[in-house]
Amino acid sequence: MAKEKEKNKELHELRHSASHLLAHAVLELFPNTKLTLGPPTDKGFFYDFLPEQNFKEEDLEKIEKKMREISKRNLKITHENIDKDVARELYKNNPFKLELIEGIPEKQVGLSRQGDFYDLCKGGHVKFTSKIKHFKLMNLSGSYWRADKKNQALQRIYGIVFPTKDELEKYLKMVEDAKLYDHRRLGKQLDLFSFQEEGVGFPFFHPKGKKIINILTEFLRKKLDKQGYQEISTPIMLSEELWKRSGHYDHYKENMYFSTIDEKGYAIKPMNCPGTILYIKIVPIHSENCHLNFLNLD
Repeated sequence: MAKEKEKNKELHELRHSASHLLAHAVLELFPNTKLTLGPPTDKGFFYDFLPEQNFKEEDLEKIEKKMREISKRNLKITHENIDKDVARELYKNNPFKLELIEGIPEKQVGLSRQGDFYDLCKGGHVKFTSKIKHFKLMNLSGSYWRADKKNQALQRIYGIVFPTKDELEKYLKMVEDAKLYDHRRLGKQLDLFSFQEEGVGFPFFHPKGKKIINILTEFLRKKLDKQGYQEISTPIMLSEELWKRSGHYDHYKENMYFSTIDEKGYAIKPMNCPGTILYIKIVPIHSENCHLNFLNLD
């Protein structure tokens, strides 16, 4: 357990250091870029930037090349605590960093340095940039300051990093394999389903795709029937009040579809369980149909 904990700590420090390496490379290539935040993640690292001009996908190759160049410089990575007034002076032209500084209750803030690059940081790094070897920038996306759509739009660069070359190659192979078996790719290639602008996220099943759905549904029905399940069907849309009562509203409202009918709120069901529970409530307790095994395939 202690060994695993130490390994996770080292991986976290490597990812953390890689995010600083990314920011360092971006500033050398695009010096007018404003840095915001760049944390390690469960899968790698990212950094959010406000560039003078938006990055393009082809810029990732340039940035990655610059990261490798900085890595080979073998710069020592240090960490220190500095007074807030010093930090404010360092970041007087960066409103994002100034906001972060003001949000720290202590009188001092952490600062990481490697060569002439520095960044606000709580600490936890590898000792030299040369320790960051096995990495790759994966993609570029949009983001918002502090994940709030009301705030400044930013650009996020994602990357991955591993302690060994073998681990990096295995991960990249897994990513490539996942692309081969991506359902969106296969759906189009095999003429199973398609997506249309009029129904974003909702598949239009073609005859071949619908046939597969029917075969799988029938297979499932037979299997569950042998195990004593009984099939029911509940409405696709139920009152908004039900979803509030069940707790689904609090957790899923941002991704639910609502409608008002006769001045009463309704929502398309995100899950089957509340409708099924309503059915169970009205089943006579001594009825021969009263079982706990119900199947709701709708």
